[in-house]
Amino acid sequence: MEAAYMNQGSSMDKGENARMSSFIGAIAIADLVKTTLGPKGMDKILQRVSQNDQSISVTNDGATILKSVNIDNAAAKVLVDIAKVQDDEVGDGTTSVAVFCGELLREAEKLIQQRIHPQTICQGWRLARSAARAALEDHAQDNKGDEAKFRNDLFNIARTTLSSKLLTHDKDYFANLAVEAVMRLNKSGNLDHIRLIKMPGGQLKDSYLENGFILDKKIGVGQPKRIENANILIANTSMDTDKIKIYGSRVRVDAMSKVAEIEEAEKDKMRAKCQKIIDHKINVFINRQLIYNFPEQIFAEAGIMSIEHADFDGVEMLAAVTGGEVASTFDHPELVNLGKCDLIEEIMIGEDKVIKFSGCQSGEACTIVLRGASNHMLDEAERSLHDALAVLTQTVKETRTICGGGCTEVLMAQAVDNMVPTIAGKKALAMEAFARALRQMPTIVADNGGYDAAQLVAELRSAHAKGEDTWGLDMYNGSVACMREMGVTESFKSKLQVLLSASEAAEMILRVDDIIKCAPRQREQH
Repeated sequence: MEAAYMNQGSSMDKGENARMSSFIGAIAIADLVKTTLGPKGMDKILQRVSQNDQSISVTNDGATILKSVNIDNAAAKVLVDIAKVQDDEVGDGTTSVAVFCGELLREAEKLIQQRIHPQTICQGWRLARSAARAALEDHAQDNKGDEAKFRNDLFNIARTTLSSKLLTHDKDYFANLAVEAVMRLNKSGNLDHIRLIKMPGGQLKDSYLENGFILDKKIGVGQPKRIENANILIANTSMDTDKIKIYGSRVRVDAMSKVAEIEEAEKDKMRAKCQKIIDHKINVFINRQLIYNFPEQIFAEAGIMSIEHADFDGVEMLAAVTGGEVASTFDHPELVNLGKCDLIEEIMIGEDKVIKFSGCQSGEACTIVLRGASNHMLDEAERSLHDALAVLTQTVKETRTICGGGCTEVLMAQAVDNMVPTIAGKKALAMEAFARALRQMPTIVADNGGYDAAQLVAELRSAHAKGEDTWGLDMYNGSVACMREMGVTESFKSKLQVLLSASEAAEMILRVDDIIKCAPRQREQH
């Protein structure tokens, strides 16, 4: 009926059709990333199909996969959004949040077929979520008072995060790198001070942590290659006006000497600009844009090191770690904050020359140099290490930790099951469904490892019923074991965010009863 009053090209799905469309879209997206979950998860190849770009990337990072998929279904877009938020907020758990949301919707679909109203299901889920959160908080441990134990917690969290990534075979080595880098930040949590540089060649184990900041650029010709006690001016300004550029106009001259005069005027402008920069009493000039030969020559004569085309991220990071600020005008030297650094020198990594900044003002700066056989491997190693660094910086702020390996999911499911008999009415059925969805997480992890999931999850439930609340899945031996002894540790904030984000998103999708697609307004033709 409503369609009669809507613009041409608009459409509306109502009631059961709308709900089924939402469920199918969201569950399909969850199933897409389900096989990447856990330490034995599989990878996906993402291939671009545009005419100009046919590059590929190999990854098992949930957020990266979901961001790369073009989706038309509205509910599926909600799952992609929660994975992005999880990636931005915590860094880890992006696959878990999408898969758990999909499992909740799969259970909700069965309940709706039993004629249970969506609002009743939502009420039951909220009760279950409260019980699960309370169980998670009771289980959490906090070692922030003991520095050695807390550092060990961070190491275990990094190992657990890297277990499901490309770096799993060298996870102890990279976990140490990540913890070292994060401990330098002195609880600031500013990941801008940790730079990841990818240098093809060698093997993954050749990666290392370098004190200071490394910029993958070249120093100007004929300029000093090493400077101590550097005063750095970081700029974003054009240094390429020594050539005549006249667009859309015509200049008529009666002799070549007149052209030479115009060129000389351009050079005079550039000389004046370079002199203003030199008047800042600097010995290093770093520019976001190109520096042409003429200004480069002026800086070389003044004994100033100049670095051109430092990409925008590099300029912003340098400003953060050296204590300077990015300038674009140079008329008032007294208003510009210069960056400070003990030593700038050119070093070799493999066969490439890079510039190393040591003794930066912030003192927190460090660079992780990643080596590897191919660019695809380096890209995935960078994503893996970034996830570990992000989750560690969050753990430094929220210091509570929990056991991994499916332990907390079974623990939360048990807490929800214990609460079910105290609840009267159909809400209890929704709570049971919530518990089943939680138990699906270790089931999927075991399935991805090629183990008998039903057997392992039954053993795990039995262990938890006996009070062994730190037991989880040992994915290397295909059995259940104590996660605390194995060092399988996760961040409390990451797991809590998965629980809350997934259940709230599932609740939102479940409430949908109409999907209205609006046609764009047509432009009037005159």
